Amino acid sequence: MNDAENMIAHLEKGDMAGASALYEKVLASSDAQQQFELGEQLLQLGFLDEARQLFEELLRAFPGEGELSLLLAETLVELDREEEAMLILDEIDQDDPFYARSLLVLADLYQMQGLYEVSEHKLLQALQAEPDEPVIKLALGELYLEEGKFLEAVRQYKELEVAGMQDIAGISIQKRLAEAYSAGGAFEESLPHFERALDDKIDIDTLFMYGFTAFQAGQYKTAAAKLSEAAELDPDYHSVYLYLARAHEMEEDLEAALEAARAGIARDAYQKELFLLAGKLALKRGLEEEGEAHLRESLALDPEYTEAALALNALLMKKEEYEGVLEIASIFRESGSGEPLLLWDAARAAERLEEYKEAAELYEYLYPVLGENTEFLAEYGYFLLEDGQREQALSIFQKLAKAEPLHEEWTELVERLSINSY
Repeated sequence: MNDAENMIAHLEKGDMAGASALYEKVLASSDAQQQFELGEQLLQLGFLDEARQLFEELLRAFPGEGELSLLLAETLVELDREEEAMLILDEIDQDDPFYARSLLVLADLYQMQGLYEVSEHKLLQALQAEPDEPVIKLALGELYLEEGKFLEAVRQYKELEVAGMQDIAGISIQKRLAEAYSAGGAFEESLPHFERALDDKIDIDTLFMYGFTAFQAGQYKTAAAKLSEAAELDPDYHSVYLYLARAHEMEEDLEAALEAARAGIARDAYQKELFLLAGKLALKRGLEEEGEAHLRESLALDPEYTEAALALNALLMKKEEYEGVLEIASIFRESGSGEPLLLWDAARAAERLEEYKEAAELYEYLYPVLGENTEFLAEYGYFLLEDGQREQALSIFQKLAKAEPLHEEWTELVERLSINSY
């Protein structure tokens, strides 16, 4: 056993003092092979400063050696000294056998800095140096996928697929093809690649993405099947339940949809969208008490969640609990939100409670905002009539009659109000 091997043995036993003494011995020796092997092992074990010193020592003995420069640069990157690493990598000669690999590391560093064009340039240089190297094509695909250039990413992954590559450095080419197609909106094209990726290896992320993409493609039965598989594989994968419930809902299986939403809530009590969906599904099934409870939970998680507030308002209006509608609107107004549809609900509720002054103020406030909404205009017009404001009501119904001249009730109201106004 040489000194390098002996040092590793001391490290494994936890004898740091003995290991340190042997390290100094190897560092001071002239045995380059031992220094090189120990440097590689220490880098893998995470003893970064010790590895750096060995590689620096070797480079003094063998200046310009590409492999040593690359190893030193990789060590410096691990030490968060990226700028020094980049300077070293830039010095590796084009004729060096490690030139392409140095460009790969440089490209990765530039990509982490968000300098995509520079990263792409380095990768294209590497590809020119080694046109058949699959790792470079994979790196280009990864860059394009991150950058949102999905067609370019597909092109790189397709070349790897045609070359028979299925897995590079633990990355599934089929999965990447599926993700690139899906991210680019080509949902139908992505599905066969998800299927092939799952044939190679079943994992929760691929199952979820398959189901999610099938949902986006409108293949709700497939989406429900794959998302159900994902939920069975990992019941704590919280993202599954929302889309599983939606897929069942689109298949008009409301019972399965509500069960999926309930299961998701049991696993994650902080997903407002899931509570909202559970509330709507419960109401569709006639379970008003449960539906209201879910909607209120959704609002409790986000007091400014407009969609949940509107759904709850619709229920409260149906139950004639108008004070609750006004309370919700008040909360939103206090937070600075002037969501027109919520204020419209408040105007209706105030009118039902015979709080006409408040209703009038709300309708008047909303008129410039919802003045093109015929349903709002009709309600406002009839409110003005009931309130005795005939001239204002006339102008509203004139606008409605102009928008829909075949609506007999409105045209008759305009005629009657016009006669009475003179």
